[in-house]
Amino acid sequence: MTLNFDRNTEYILEDERVLLRPLKEKDFELLLPFALNEPETWKYSHQSGEGEDGMRIYIDNALKNRTTGAEYPFIVYDKQTSSYAGSTRFYDINPQWQTVQLGYTWYGGKFRGTGLNKHCKFLLLQFAFEKMSALRVEFRADARNELSIAAMKSIGCKPEGTLRSNMPLPTGDRRDSIVLSILKNEWETEVKDRLSIRLK
Repeated sequence: MTLNFDRNTEYILEDERVLLRPLKEKDFELLLPFALNEPETWKYSHQSGEGEDGMRIYIDNALKNRTTGAEYPFIVYDKQTSSYAGSTRFYDINPQWQTVQLGYTWYGGKFRGTGLNKHCKFLLLQFAFEKMSALRVEFRADARNELSIAAMKSIGCKPEGTLRSNMPLPTGDRRDSIVLSILKNEWETEVKDRLSIRLK
């Protein structure tokens, strides 16, 4: 078995609240206001999108990694406010092992804590397990990022451990990364139903 996934296909994921579509070079203009006006967005990110140059490099790297099949980035559109909210992606896509990581997720300040993230995660997990045939979806976060870790646990992610000093930060420091995951059988038996209820 292998992942049922084609990096050249334009995947669109949506429900009544949110639409995820493949990130494009032209989306630079849509995401630039966050890069210029909300520097706190990148506090825990190992790849910062802060500033005009930062956002251009951020998008260029994401698109380059899509061409190799290593990543598949999305831009996030919030239907409730009729505005673009941020970005997320699949990365470390491993077809042979049927595993994928979900991350590089960030939203503008006014979208945080609104329920938008749960809608995004439901769509991405549903796609990963039910369309891609993934057996495991992994998540990582800066071990200091308590809000992000709490959000991941709230959708059913199970902590597995901490990778010490595993990743450089733009500041020159290194971060510890917590590793969490959801397995296919967990999605089917508990996570999907629990998350569905929380979306209503």
